[in-house]
Amino acid sequence: MDFKNKKILVVGLGALGGGVATVKWLVANGATVTVTDLRTRAELRNSLHALGKDAARIRFVLGAHKVEDFISHDIVLVNPAVKIRDNNYLAAAKRNGIPIINDLVIFLDKVRNPVITITGTRGKTTTAHWIAHFLSRKYKGIKASGNSSDDALLKLLPRLEKNGRIPAVLELSSFQLEIANQAKHAPDIAVVTNLYRDHLNRHDSMKEYARAKINIFKNQTRKQKLILNKDNEWTDFFLRTNPKAEIYFFSTEKNKIRNGLIAESNGIVFIKNGKRQQILSREERQKVESLGKHNLYNFLSSALATHCAGISWKDIRARAKKLPGVRYREEIVLKRGNITVINDTTATSPEGAIAAIERFGRMHTILIAGGTDKKLNYALWAKHVKKYVSPENLFLLDGSATKKMVHELRKIGYFKTSPSRVFNVLEKILRTIRKTHGTSHAIPIVILFSPGAASFEKFKNEFDRGEKFDILVKKIFR
Repeated sequence: MDFKNKKILVVGLGALGGGVATVKWLVANGATVTVTDLRTRAELRNSLHALGKDAARIRFVLGAHKVEDFISHDIVLVNPAVKIRDNNYLAAAKRNGIPIINDLVIFLDKVRNPVITITGTRGKTTTAHWIAHFLSRKYKGIKASGNSSDDALLKLLPRLEKNGRIPAVLELSSFQLEIANQAKHAPDIAVVTNLYRDHLNRHDSMKEYARAKINIFKNQTRKQKLILNKDNEWTDFFLRTNPKAEIYFFSTEKNKIRNGLIAESNGIVFIKNGKRQQILSREERQKVESLGKHNLYNFLSSALATHCAGISWKDIRARAKKLPGVRYREEIVLKRGNITVINDTTATSPEGAIAAIERFGRMHTILIAGGTDKKLNYALWAKHVKKYVSPENLFLLDGSATKKMVHELRKIGYFKTSPSRVFNVLEKILRTIRKTHGTSHAIPIVILFSPGAASFEKFKNEFDRGEKFDILVKKIFR
């Protein structure tokens, strides 16, 4: 796809700068660009400043959209935050035969490096970072990218063009994948970690959510590889779409697979065409699982993808001895005396929070949770809270999801001896914990910030929430 002298309408510059790299790339490649965003110039001040001199070459329509813009351009390019379905403006573009793409479509069609993509409800960030960790022995300077405005796809593209050997390792959200089937090319290796209820405020049903994920492998060829979670209930749904790629599975259960990686009681075993090869010993497997069962799955998916990318099991095993942590994912941000504070702000769903509760929950664990609802169910989350966290140690941050959390906890009799405690401000929660628990304890205490919900009612996103949490912890528990 050539963009020179093409009229491109970019829908959504983004207050966090997500669209800046896309717009700058389009300008650099000779496109005539119009940016339209429902936010005002004042709200987009930082992003407009980041455009620098390129801003003078762009037409802006801010604070509103105009239908005529959507039917008078050659291509409409949408920011991932823009909802595709039930969008009257995009519907007008479709009726007029105007292609609707995003930066991922451009990336997949332009990149010449090997591409490894990871999606899923949980574990995609850790899996992406661990793939980069395993690959770093061969490819110096490699890192995971994709689902972040800090390292946008079209900012990454010029760097990859300078080194045609180094693989691109991309974490991709369902929002990015909604129209990824518009790309002519597909990832060389695609990983789907799992699928659970999430983002149902964006996708109208689980099937629609799953269909977005399918686009990660829909256009793959027989020479490419697809890695799926054999233990996840949605894998059969994916398989019924008849993927063309060579399929590998990963599992922690007693599944019969012909190709893939299985965690067994005596270690981790790779199976190729039915032949078995032990990769990790029982003790090495247990060390990985000590990071949480969810991280055992993350190890299996990342190790399998790395091996499919041509790295030997010997090298993967060597790198597995020191798996790196990922920022804001069960991250220890403070240890003082017997108090440990863990920032798990990226747990934006019940399943994400359950993983952290299972790993860190014990009699003296303090849990901070709550936030914005995404039309999710909190019944199972409530059962885990009841099992691992005493009522006096549960602190809730007010939000639409928090109301559902309290409702589910009351249904199972959780608040018999202590009332629910819901706070409007995160700082008030931390100061209350500091006042009641101090910093000196004979018994180890874990303060676990694992919201189990999105953050839009009080923060820009989960990363903004995590950053503010870290600042408050260092100030209050100094």
